[in-house]
Amino acid sequence: MVFKLPKILSSYTEWLEKQQSSIISAAMFIMIANILSGLFGFLRQRLLLGLFYHGTGKAELDAFLFASQIPDMMFKLIVIGALSAAFIPVFTQYKKESEEAAFHMTSVVMNLLLIVFLVISVIIFIFAQPVTLLLAGSAYTAHQIEVTSNLTRIMLAAQFFFAISNFWTGILQSYKRFILPALAPIIYNVGIVIGAYLFSPMFGIYGAGIGVVLGAFLHMMIQVPAVRKLGFRYSFSLDLKHPGMRKVVRLTPARTTTLGISEVQDLIIGKFVTSITSVSYLVFTLAISLMTLPIRFIGTPIGQAALPFLSDESEEKDLHHFRDLVLKLIHQISFFAFPISILLLILRVPVVRLVFGVPGFSWDDTKLTGRILAIIAVSITAQAICQLLIRAFYALKNTKTPLKISLVTSSIFIFVSWLSVFVLKTGLEGIAVGVSFSTILEMLLFLYCLDRRVKGFMSKAFWVPQIKMITASFFMAVFLYLPFRILDELVFNTSHTIELILLTITTSTIGMLVYIYFAMLFEIRELTILKDILEKIDGWKKTLSRTEEVLLETGMSGDEL
Repeated sequence: MVFKLPKILSSYTEWLEKQQSSIISAAMFIMIANILSGLFGFLRQRLLLGLFYHGTGKAELDAFLFASQIPDMMFKLIVIGALSAAFIPVFTQYKKESEEAAFHMTSVVMNLLLIVFLVISVIIFIFAQPVTLLLAGSAYTAHQIEVTSNLTRIMLAAQFFFAISNFWTGILQSYKRFILPALAPIIYNVGIVIGAYLFSPMFGIYGAGIGVVLGAFLHMMIQVPAVRKLGFRYSFSLDLKHPGMRKVVRLTPARTTTLGISEVQDLIIGKFVTSITSVSYLVFTLAISLMTLPIRFIGTPIGQAALPFLSDESEEKDLHHFRDLVLKLIHQISFFAFPISILLLILRVPVVRLVFGVPGFSWDDTKLTGRILAIIAVSITAQAICQLLIRAFYALKNTKTPLKISLVTSSIFIFVSWLSVFVLKTGLEGIAVGVSFSTILEMLLFLYCLDRRVKGFMSKAFWVPQIKMITASFFMAVFLYLPFRILDELVFNTSHTIELILLTITTSTIGMLVYIYFAMLFEIRELTILKDILEKIDGWKKTLSRTEEVLLETGMSGDEL
């Protein structure tokens, strides 16, 4: 007996490893994968809230989130610093001359970074508790300190797998293959969900930590077949005099310092937040996760997809094409980011209730999370644009300017947060104001410095489309708020989940239609992107409908399938 299986499922290499020839197609794949990853991420958060957000579990869940700080910081400083600013541009140069040389250089860089990572991991493993005591605020209990220390030790293993996995991501993105790297975070969230569900009954909150390690391992393994197919073969080589290694080392310090400033900022803010209450870090993290979701959907995909293309354009003597490309991408980001920020601003409470509405999550928790979300939603567009602008500087092989900008904005953010918590006593809301203010300032500084380097970023070409989109967003906010208030009070009983969902969908649809109407009225060019996306989806449907099918025998094992 036989059954038919679409060819697209029988040979994943025909589409998972497909090269993207344009920024939009690459960004669309990354965006779709990020949407799925975000949904699984919220499933993960809701599962963890359901399992632990009651009694003493609230404090342990807060400790679980807080415990990721040190491992994440190590990973970003040691690995991301080298990969984002140095490895991809250097690898791209080597690849043009010889793929074999490029892959050898990859092994050399990877080996050095992993050795450094392992040495620091051992130190952190030994001194996890003193480090936690140093970083935690006065509201943290002795039990939370112990749980945080143990979870920090567990999560170090996850970052080791991430370190390897991100080299695979760098290689694939250098070949303009974005699908598998974009799918990896989905697998990571699946791993955490599985680990938390299976191991939490036996190990409590530590089961979630085991899930993080499992997810990171899966994040690494899903990319291995594609990297091997490109020709990469790992070799243990520590040629410290390798020219490629020296280039990476020369470009890395500025980017690592930039990340270091950001990480120190996060550590200081973490201490401020944990000085308010024993669960403040959890509430603040939940609000941030909702805010960063649209950035992951828009700013990050376009920024990641654009880096190889911007690197190519930056090699030209005339940077006009580089400037026009960056401006075009800025407007594309803003076109989608502005309405999303308005949706989160107006519908903050329904969104928080839908995503985090487990029995233990009180109305006070919901209102506080909603207020924080509303304040930081103002900066969503700026944060998304910064994802692109920082990569524009890296494409120009300029890592010092982002460092200086980061130093200025982080200092301002830390000062505003300190003032809010310890002087003005405005708590988490004051810290949220600092987030928005410093991010908008960061975007403006990036634009100003890029304008001095390339010219044209503070001209009509930038401001006119942006003002049009801001105006359209304003009218969207007005026409979104009014029906939301009317329907909430007179039509829907939002104590029921189904009616809450209907209210959110109805008002969101009204708001988006108003935004599209004014976009057409103001002749915003980026509106054509929606048409292009619909045409691409229609093209994919036609392609899939013509896909050949292959015959497989039913006797095959699960591994073979």
